[in-house]
Amino acid sequence: MTARGHAALEVELKRLTSEERPRIIAAISEARAHGDLSENAEYHAAKEAQSLNEGRIAELEDKLSRAEIIDVSKLSGKTVKFGATVKLVDEDTEEEKTYQIVGDLEADVRLGRISISSPIARALIGKQVGDTVAFVAPGGDRSYEILDVGFR
Repeated sequence: MTARGHAALEVELKRLTSEERPRIIAAISEARAHGDLSENAEYHAAKEAQSLNEGRIAELEDKLSRAEIIDVSKLSGKTVKFGATVKLVDEDTEEEKTYQIVGDLEADVRLGRISISSPIARALIGKQVGDTVAFVAPGGDRSYEILDVGFR
């Protein structure tokens, strides 16, 4: 995972533990004050929210403890690898796109970050500027030419 992705998960973990957890505990306490818990929808909703929050906290703690952080700014080279930012041109539409290859947890195609395990990233790994990559995407066959490879 990139250092930026690791930091984002740490921010989410801190928010869940320092903001969400106390808010949920307060909601449970308030719902308990209403009396009979067997028919108290507020109490059951708060307990479910607590369960989901604690599950996400455990998941984040596990992922962060096992994460291997790669500082992309220290990478270099001419071939596409994890952390590379790749500028592509679609050979059918001539549309240019730029993607950074990142870990599964930090992938967000809207922000230009694609998972290392995605079909396009797997096709790009090991390629260089000028190479053409073809792969099967969920929307059908795609073909791109690599215009630039960088590490930022």
